[in-house]
Amino acid sequence: MSENNIKTVDPEKSKGLENDKDADGNSDSTAEAAATPTEEGPATFDKAIEGAGFGIFNLMLLIVSIPAQSAAIFESSSMSYILPVAECDLRLTLEDKGVLNAVAYAGMTISAIAWGYLADTKGRKKILYWGYLIDAVCVFGSALSQNFSMLVMFKFMGGLVVNGPAAVLFTYLTEMHGPKHRSSVLMIVGMVTSTATVSLPLLAWGIFPRDWDFEFWGLQIRSWQIYLFILGIPSLISGLIFCSMPESPRFLMAQGRNEEALQAFKQIYHVNTRKPKDSYPIKALIQEVPNRKAAQNEVIYTIEEKSREAPSKQQSRTLVESLRSGLQQMKPLARKPLLGLAICCYVMQFGIFLGMNTIRLWLPQLFASMAEYEALHAGNGLDASMCTILEFSVNQTAKTALNYADACSEPKVISMDMYLNNIIVSASGFVGYFFAGGIIRTLGPKRMMTYGLFLSGTFGLMLYFSVSSLMTLIVAAVFLTITGIAVSSLLGAVVTLFPTQLRTVVVAIAMMCGRFGALSGNLLFPVFVQIGCLPPFIMVSSVLILSGILSIFLPDPAKAMFT
Repeated sequence: MSENNIKTVDPEKSKGLENDKDADGNSDSTAEAAATPTEEGPATFDKAIEGAGFGIFNLMLLIVSIPAQSAAIFESSSMSYILPVAECDLRLTLEDKGVLNAVAYAGMTISAIAWGYLADTKGRKKILYWGYLIDAVCVFGSALSQNFSMLVMFKFMGGLVVNGPAAVLFTYLTEMHGPKHRSSVLMIVGMVTSTATVSLPLLAWGIFPRDWDFEFWGLQIRSWQIYLFILGIPSLISGLIFCSMPESPRFLMAQGRNEEALQAFKQIYHVNTRKPKDSYPIKALIQEVPNRKAAQNEVIYTIEEKSREAPSKQQSRTLVESLRSGLQQMKPLARKPLLGLAICCYVMQFGIFLGMNTIRLWLPQLFASMAEYEALHAGNGLDASMCTILEFSVNQTAKTALNYADACSEPKVISMDMYLNNIIVSASGFVGYFFAGGIIRTLGPKRMMTYGLFLSGTFGLMLYFSVSSLMTLIVAAVFLTITGIAVSSLLGAVVTLFPTQLRTVVVAIAMMCGRFGALSGNLLFPVFVQIGCLPPFIMVSSVLILSGILSIFLPDPAKAMFT
């Protein structure tokens, strides 16, 4: 950066600037030189959160993330487990199954930008507790659904609502931890995701075989509806707990509300250390404010301090004024260098979610068909190859739709193998996260992402060549484990590579693109299956390999600074 272009920087204060450069590559980003957290100068966010310590509060936060992240996984994944069981109750066709798998993602796609704007203007905490409480209502509504249309409506509304807190949760967790612990926290969230994924088939195993059908206020309740009701409890718990959690101090600092941010730091410090709040070593926080427009390809580092007095309460604004302010705040995303970086992340997220969630959400149906096929042809020596199972599944679903009375005359019996296979696949993802941390420290987050995506594309295509149920199980487990780690790596990169004021919006848009990918994949899968056996796996493999190629051009998140 040329010294001629930084006329406002005080020479004395700029000495430490070279050691604290903003790696966002953001032409509009502002970052103050890190001050030593003493009474001589205000502290940066990283210094302040480091001074608050790491302890009980952080542990509580990670515990809260368990039901919170589980709620998001349950909302998007629960339909895949009820499809084999509710096929007769809802008279589902193959296309109906694709719609049920995809409809939650449709709601998530539509609401993404609105949630991102609200989180960056109204705060993280409000989005978290209101979002999860409303989602609980939607899940309980889906549990009472009596037909296909009613279930689709509630799942769409649930996806519309849960996308907000699901995206904000990642941002909130990273903003509550210092640089030393952020990557580990994201990996723990990944493990929580895997745990939630494992719990879905476990709950299905415990509930579906039970004869729990009954009538409630004129509504027919079956085992799969009880299953959905239980999956709504984590949303309710998360919403209630987040009511008592503090607002993100990083968000408060970005809004110029330093006094409130300092109180939040003191609360974290008090819980972690059990010491009085007044003994918190940080007495003042920096305020990051741009003092002029940046020239092309220039990063401004503003070091001038503003008044430390808490800003007066802003007057309420109209909806139009709020929208105009939000669009103004998002303008840097439409200019270099953030525009290219953002588009690259969005396309990658689309491809990864399309590949991963298409296979993940159709696996329970495939395993159910596999178990049914093997039971019908026991002793015949016929192998359950992937193409054979796909053809069998299409034929059986069509038979149910065309001849409902005969196909559904007796209750559908689901083989134990279906539950066991899904549990193994989900558990493999959990185990994978134990090794992911060490691999990332060895290879680095960028290499991990790139290698993982190329491997995912390879294993996605290998599913086509599967010749037995055992091979399908192994390849699917490896595929979903590697792809899941790649998703966590990409989200971690997105959080690191963009400035605070835009971070939640970027994460929300990235998640929107990912949800749209999952929506597209689940709608296209039954269409491609009816065309032939190979097309769906070509679709999955190609988008993941494309994402791997794009990851090569991303900056290294390990060298980026949290701003």
